Amino acid sequence: MAFWNRGAMALDDVPAIAAGKLEVRQFVVGAISTNVYGVVSEGAAMVVDPAGEGDRIAKALADVRVELVVATHGHADHVGGCQALVDVTGAKFAMAEADVDLARHARRNHAFGIQYDADAPEPDRILAAGDEVSVGAARFRVLAAPGHTPGGIVFLGEGDAEGIAFVGDTIFAGSAGRTDLPGGNASELMATLARLGQEVPPKTHVLCGHGDDTTMAWELEHNPFLRR
Repeated sequence: MAFWNRGAMALDDVPAIAAGKLEVRQFVVGAISTNVYGVVSEGAAMVVDPAGEGDRIAKALADVRVELVVATHGHADHVGGCQALVDVTGAKFAMAEADVDLARHARRNHAFGIQYDADAPEPDRILAAGDEVSVGAARFRVLAAPGHTPGGIVFLGEGDAEGIAFVGDTIFAGSAGRTDLPGGNASELMATLARLGQEVPPKTHVLCGHGDDTTMAWELEHNPFLRR
């Protein structure tokens, strides 16, 4: 399985990152290059969508305390490394209720004939729209984002995390998530995208589950699924 540690992301227009109070580290994992993110604040870390090789992600974050692991949705290419990461670090695991069963049987529901490390563990916390998760001084508000899967969620940064959002496979640079995979619903996805276009501030850096990061402003101008 491929593993790239890309280190800290250059997001210098995010105030807390520019001030050295927040760090976002990126890892690329697996056969279809899933982006895994480590959010570091005050010596603690939250890991978003550990797709696989949780033990290697843990080693790459050995200089901080990994306190929380979160999933934007339950597909295997986003939760395959959760169990190993939780086992190594003792972190808590959180995701939305509607995707728990999908994640619980992630390997059975995988696509493209790819083998993944493990199914996701049972969550220690169930997340719903309006909830908040935090690590150090960084806070994230949970936004419901069904469509790619029933329990898809977005983590919108607030406080020291203002200016970034983790969107999983709901939005891609210039595109949007597939709906022909387990749990997909095209009409729900379009409704989600319309709402996120209003809820996510234009200057926000959108950190996607695959491919390049982007900004909501660029997507609203150019993405055919989001263009106003």
